[in-house]
Amino acid sequence: YPETCQICQAERASAAGGFVGGQCWSQVRFIRPPYCERCGLPYAGDITTPFVCANCHDLALHFSSARSAVVAKTAVLEAIHRFKYSRALWFENFLADLLLREAVPVLKTQSWDLIVPVPLHPLKLREREFNQAQRLALHLSRAVKIPLRAKELRRVQPTATQTLLNREQRAANMKGAFAVAAPGNLAEKRIILVDDVFTTGATTNACALALEKAGAADVCVWTVARGL
Repeated sequence: YPETCQICQAERASAAGGFVGGQCWSQVRFIRPPYCERCGLPYAGDITTPFVCANCHDLALHFSSARSAVVAKTAVLEAIHRFKYSRALWFENFLADLLLREAVPVLKTQSWDLIVPVPLHPLKLREREFNQAQRLALHLSRAVKIPLRAKELRRVQPTATQTLLNREQRAANMKGAFAVAAPGNLAEKRIILVDDVFTTGATTNACALALEKAGAADVCVWTVARGL
């Protein structure tokens, strides 16, 4: 495959870096404090104490915390969209690297039992031929040596795309969309839920609710990118 950046087509880039060159890499904005302790939303300013944002105060959240590695803009957003919708699988290493840089140091100081990717509905999986969340979760599982359980959570409703929906519509769209295959497998388990992008949190919150109903002791969320 040509060793050229597959975003700008103007500089050299290798397979190891997901075919993203240095100039496009420089557009990546890692999320640093201050950010909401619950949903990971970054804030500008000199906040020095832990806080929970106003959005989280208004929501019934079923995960204890959500963190994202980077902001979903510029090169990152293009790589995610092309990875998911155009089978640009060469971006996998780039996106996985972003996730691992931020998640691994945190997760290695904590105690978790399982990693569960956000599932696709079988119809969508047949159309796309792969689950991007599962592929990213596999990289994380190998890095932190926590078992990946890709079949524990199922999407049982073929929901409409979330792209053009507001927060309330997204939550309604995801209601009842997920179910646990064998609830007994998750009793008292501490679970890391993995997806590519966190926007309003409707999808991951619906997943976390299903895991909670199955007896999970705790659910945290990690995604590559955070929509603002």
